[in-house]
Amino acid sequence: MSDFSTSHIALSGLESFQLGSSLLPRVWSGLWQLSSNAWGTAPLPRIREAMARHVGIGYTAFDMADHYGSAEIIFGQFRRSLPPDQHVFGATKWCVFTNIELSQELVEAAVKERMERMQTECIDLLQFHWQDYSDKGYLRALEILEGLQADGLISALGLCNFDSIRTDEICTQLGPGVISSNQVQFSLIDTRPLHGMADVCEKHGIRLLCYGVLCGGFLSDIWLNKPMPDRYSNKLTPSQRKYLDIIVGAWGDWQLFQDLLIVLKNIGDSYGLSVSNIATRWVLDHSFVGAVIIGTRLGISEHIDDNRRVNDFRLNDNDKAALEVVLNRSSGRHIITTIGDCGAEYR
Repeated sequence: MSDFSTSHIALSGLESFQLGSSLLPRVWSGLWQLSSNAWGTAPLPRIREAMARHVGIGYTAFDMADHYGSAEIIFGQFRRSLPPDQHVFGATKWCVFTNIELSQELVEAAVKERMERMQTECIDLLQFHWQDYSDKGYLRALEILEGLQADGLISALGLCNFDSIRTDEICTQLGPGVISSNQVQFSLIDTRPLHGMADVCEKHGIRLLCYGVLCGGFLSDIWLNKPMPDRYSNKLTPSQRKYLDIIVGAWGDWQLFQDLLIVLKNIGDSYGLSVSNIATRWVLDHSFVGAVIIGTRLGISEHIDDNRRVNDFRLNDNDKAALEVVLNRSSGRHIITTIGDCGAEYR
């Protein structure tokens, strides 16, 4: 078992957790919105200014991937522009979506491409995704990645969207301490990690890095007392279309979602906080969660000051009980049987 306690970074006042050899904030900035113009775009100087604002208040961890457009390149350029004593943490991914002929050379080339794009001699966190579970090549790929980690090319090694069975299999085969994390979807709406993954994390001492925490922004004050949007509206982002399908499909309906927002609003008002703060805090209050990854449209839409406020409080038993009343009326606990375990929606 692993110690899942958290601490505070003295200078910034932000909650922190240990991932490998790094002490990191528990709120990360997700750069997936750089993968497509569908989220909106900003000029590069404005994107870099936004990244600097995040770092300035202590949000020093950024999450990206090989398929997030130019995110790795932008991050690498930004980090190189900082003073030598300013450490910024870069987590990226190598995602295998198609059948490949696995070899040492192929894996090494993928890692070195990440390094080149991020302008680094060592990747802080490389997260691995493998599409086809019927091909056990993912075990061999991770053994090669572990070797590259031993060679100093990777600091921490993680998974992305692996389910409970395969995460347990991988951690058992590779042994203690090799896998640091698994990045999966987790929110008040999607509670699948509570049904198996949490136990795997406890067994092997790994942390979850959670995205979808705010369901593309639906878990916020702006949707309270609003009619359900047209899922085909060009006013919705790709993320919002995805999460709307879950909210009014697998989880419940729009009226039940409004009931959830009302409870979140009432709890938030008692602390002087936002709906998003409460939804984020609910995820962070689970001991197996290392960090939440909040997507940001750099230079377009940021909520860094609001997100910072999640560090200042904890939900009490009454808050959690009030949320459970609504969650018990939903089909949230059955999503794992309709959609599948963590990451199943991508396979």
